[in-house]
Amino acid sequence: MFQARMAIGPSILTSVAAVAAGTLLVGCSAHVEIGKPTPKLSADKVADTVAEKLAATTGQPKPQVTCPEDLVGKVGTTMRCTLTGSDGRILGVTVNVTSVAKDQVNFDIKADDKSSPAPN
Repeated sequence: MFQARMAIGPSILTSVAAVAAGTLLVGCSAHVEIGKPTPKLSADKVADTVAEKLAATTGQPKPQVTCPEDLVGKVGTTMRCTLTGSDGRILGVTVNVTSVAKDQVNFDIKADDKSSPAPN
C-alpha cells in the first residue's frame, strides 16, 4: 500500500471544503478480507479512499487524510477522519457505512462545511 502526502494551502483547503460540502455525500467502497465475523477496513485504507474520492470530486490533488482507527464493516457505523492543510487547518470528514456485501464495504463520506484553525 502507498500513502500520498502533500501540502494543501488555505485556498485549496477552502476549495476542497466547498466542493465536498456542496456534494454532501460521496459513495465509496473498498474490499475487505472475508472469514472474520465482522469485516474491517484498515484506517490507512479508509483514509486513502477518502482522499482519492475528495480529490476526484474537487479536481484538486489528493489531500492528506487520517483516520483514527479501522472501520468496522457494519451498516450504520460512523467514524470521523481529518483532512489537514499545509497551514495546519483541519477539515473533519464523516465516514458512514451504508452496506456490506460479500467482500465489499460501502460507505459515504461527508466533509464538514467549515475548517478549523490550526491548533496552537
